[in-house]
Amino acid sequence: MSEMTGSDHGITRRDFLKLGSTAALSLAYGGLTRAAFAAAGRNTPNVLLIITDQQHIDTIAAAGCSHAQTPGLDALAERGTRFVHSHSANPLCSPARSAILSGRTSSETGVHHNNLGIRPDIPNIGQWLSQETDYETVYAGKWHLPRGHTHFMPGFTCLSTGIGGQGNLGDTATSRACEGYLRNRSRSQPFMMVASFMQPHDICEWLRLNSRRTDALPYPELAGQLPELPDNFDFDPREPEAVRTRREGNEGLKNGWTEQQWRYYLWSYYRHVEMVDAEIGRVLQALDDNGYTDNTLLIFTADHGEGTAHHQMTRKNSLYDEALKVPLLLSLPGHVPENHADQTHLVSGLDIVPTVCDYVGVGMPNSMRGRSLRTLLEAQSGARRSFCVSEVLNNTGRMVRTDGFKYVTYKDDPVEQLFDVKNDPGETRNLAFESSHASTLEEHRELLREWEKHLDIAENVPGPDTWGQG
Repeated sequence: MSEMTGSDHGITRRDFLKLGSTAALSLAYGGLTRAAFAAAGRNTPNVLLIITDQQHIDTIAAAGCSHAQTPGLDALAERGTRFVHSHSANPLCSPARSAILSGRTSSETGVHHNNLGIRPDIPNIGQWLSQETDYETVYAGKWHLPRGHTHFMPGFTCLSTGIGGQGNLGDTATSRACEGYLRNRSRSQPFMMVASFMQPHDICEWLRLNSRRTDALPYPELAGQLPELPDNFDFDPREPEAVRTRREGNEGLKNGWTEQQWRYYLWSYYRHVEMVDAEIGRVLQALDDNGYTDNTLLIFTADHGEGTAHHQMTRKNSLYDEALKVPLLLSLPGHVPENHADQTHLVSGLDIVPTVCDYVGVGMPNSMRGRSLRTLLEAQSGARRSFCVSEVLNNTGRMVRTDGFKYVTYKDDPVEQLFDVKNDPGETRNLAFESSHASTLEEHRELLREWEKHLDIAENVPGPDTWGQG
């Protein structure tokens, strides 16, 4: 027995050490398969990860949004916990998805802009669970690592690729594929399923089609239904050049939109949210109908947010909260508190892989940059994260968020941003220029420098050594 590794039986040495005496005896006689190990050693939940594309954090009716009807997400919010301070690791599609699926930063995965794949020595969660457990790993919808819609998803069996870049058509194919899988699968193994939807990303196409200034509302009957402009529609002009350039290239400012056009854009965005909510509802119904809900860890998030007229911005790729903060809801009956909003802890897309591994009962891949949320979810305790970090396109900008402040810096730009997030949640007053906050500014610079010391930057990422201010 002392010489046995278990390698011939489909399990690792770590697996063997977890076994009880009866299971170990079975292994000694060559009778324990990986599936039998799972049954003997643990009662693990299924995992369903739902990802939407470009969904602003404040788009769920049950969480206070009055502009959209979201019965699917409302049901999830009511039976789980949502995090109010949830951040995308990078507010752009492919980089954010690489972080969600690997637990590593986009500068480490090498996915520093869209249409790149995760570097081969970093496993995604599908590859990891396939290697370390008996989980059946399946995926439906948008991939974007590197191709948006493809059958080739390392570590996963592809249920459906979606339909091109159209969420209004492809998301139905995605939800139907997930529904079919849940209604017809064998129950011999636990599963991890990713349902990756395109909506509300179709707002990008809407913006292209409605970019020019118009003085008349296309549908006058909507005049009384248009949302008001956000309180932080205006902005502090003391910004990095990258932020100003981004805004000026967006449809609204570039084309001199009227206030009514801005409000029509907001109204339209919420309709895209409602479309994806219906598809999410279909998947949740299939989960319920087939008796999986009580033993499924359900995670819902988005890759990044949407400008939604805050700071006169549309689209993504900005380190303002509207593009950076995303919904994050988790549910597991009997374990995760229901109808609860965590308004305290800072969380990130980097936390999803560690959380899945914790609930599955398997060790994490090396060098995780996030942490498991299980203790926070189940015990409402645990070490409080003092800060979180996000990156932006081509490794050109980074954000540090602490309990009281948010710091933003862009490469080779002397203008930094510092916001008092408790007294100025709309990020309208840049304190980086004020001498009274000089020490706070330096503290956040140091947090970023210390964070960067531990990163294993991918070779293809531009300018990895040009960080640091002051």
